[in-house]
Amino acid sequence: MKIPRPLSNLLMLASSLWLLANNAAAQVSLTPPGAATPPAASKPAAKPKPKPAATATPKPPAAAATVTPAPTPDDPNADYVYAAYQRGQYKTAFDLATKRVAEKGDPKAMAMLGELYANALGVKRDYDKAIDWYRRAADAGDREGMFALAMLRLSGRGGANGGEDAAKLLASSAKLGSAKAAYNLALLYIAGEALPRDLTRAAELLRVAADAGNPEAQYALATFYKEGTGVPKDVEKSVRLLLAASLADNAEAEVEYAIALYNGTGTPKNQPAAVALLRKAAKQNNPIAQNRLAWVLSTPQGPLEDRIEGLKWHIVAKTAGKGDPMLDDAFANLSPADRAKADAGARQWLGTK
Repeated sequence: MKIPRPLSNLLMLASSLWLLANNAAAQVSLTPPGAATPPAASKPAAKPKPKPAATATPKPPAAAATVTPAPTPDDPNADYVYAAYQRGQYKTAFDLATKRVAEKGDPKAMAMLGELYANALGVKRDYDKAIDWYRRAADAGDREGMFALAMLRLSGRGGANGGEDAAKLLASSAKLGSAKAAYNLALLYIAGEALPRDLTRAAELLRVAADAGNPEAQYALATFYKEGTGVPKDVEKSVRLLLAASLADNAEAEVEYAIALYNGTGTPKNQPAAVALLRKAAKQNNPIAQNRLAWVLSTPQGPLEDRIEGLKWHIVAKTAGKGDPMLDDAFANLSPADRAKADAGARQWLGTK
């Protein structure tokens, strides 16, 4: 049996950017280590919170737009601002950043003030002030300030022509080495709204971000190579990129790489490894992984079969909108006792009675 691949629609690759515009503040959040909620893609909790239904098309999530002010090499005190921020001492970070701006004109401190105002950390949320500080940091050549400002402009804040302004800021940030800026700029070229649609240019930017280790860009570029979009079709390159993104816990890439392993497409066939990877992505609450795992476990072929577990994941996937009539038929002959076990497992996973 071959595992069916999710349908592909390249325009879906850009949709995450426009969804991002509705929550720009969260995208520029700098939550201190230890206080952050792990992203769903790396969260194997036994009872995860329900997630929005996934489409049949895997798509890269929007790049994490984190602003990380860094110390200037010639000033050992420059990192005090960020150290206070990391410890959650936001008022201290605000005071230190304000002092550094006044005394040094430090663009990293300007970006930090924008961050604090944008996310109501130590101060009342004020997007106008956040945009002003990000703009000052960007004008001073700070790539993180450029990126954060671009995200707010895409959200519709800061006046008209937000998309055009954001595209310029992302381009400038990308030229200064920001992988997430290159990735988000690629999404703009794919969407064809703020910029003319240009898949070749999008592929170039995705390659820059992928080479810098951005897993979302690696997954998106893998999709390009798989379909020959903006680049020559190359299944082996696609699979290598999927592997890289999978190692970074990108759940969508894990699904596609597992499918390649199971079917032996662009890589030697390794069905046990494929099933293990599908289980990992399923436990990350990826509905496509749950559906594909149910497919694998529904077939009576060797030691991989566990139809009760398969039905469990089929039920879980259904709750996220990934119903599959063919799987309904595949599990139809399970005994009432086995179906009850599968249903109980699904309820436990979903946290329902």
